[in-house]
Amino acid sequence: MSQIKLLHVALRWLRLHTQFAALSSLLILAGCDQSGANEYSGGNLGAINHVAGQSINWFSVDGYRVPGTGGGYCCVMIPDKWRPGLVVHIEWEIDPNPHEKIPMRKEGAGYDQNAYALHKAKYRQYSADVPIPEYDESAGITVHFLPCQQVKVYAGIASYGADTYPIKEPTDMKEPATCPK
Repeated sequence: MSQIKLLHVALRWLRLHTQFAALSSLLILAGCDQSGANEYSGGNLGAINHVAGQSINWFSVDGYRVPGTGGGYCCVMIPDKWRPGLVVHIEWEIDPNPHEKIPMRKEGAGYDQNAYALHKAKYRQYSADVPIPEYDESAGITVHFLPCQQVKVYAGIASYGADTYPIKEPTDMKEPATCPK
């Protein structure tokens, strides 16, 4: 190939590469500044089980998984400023009979594996997309597990039981015989 042809090919490649780089930069910059709409902070995850007689084995909020319903597990990312349409995806597993006696092995430590497998087969898993109510300031997310696989979330700074806490359901609710559809 002649030097002139090589020079033309090199210039064409350079021009296309420069145009691609400029377009890529423009697209990246266009999505960056949305007046604080994309500012997130980490917050704790916690949960409150309102259903008597069942336990929550684990739950997750947008993929951030927590064992049980304890509080203070770090972290979930939540927008610094609330905006309409905020939704979280909740997944959870319940043990509908947490007080069932599972026999121990005859020899050695631990549960009888067959009995444990029968117990574990009764676990149920659920998921729901839950809107986040408006908040002024967030310290994380508290998930409330209610009867009939209903879920509410709170993302403000008040504590459960406080006058300003919006979720008022008690923590010893019974699961009805049939749930509304």
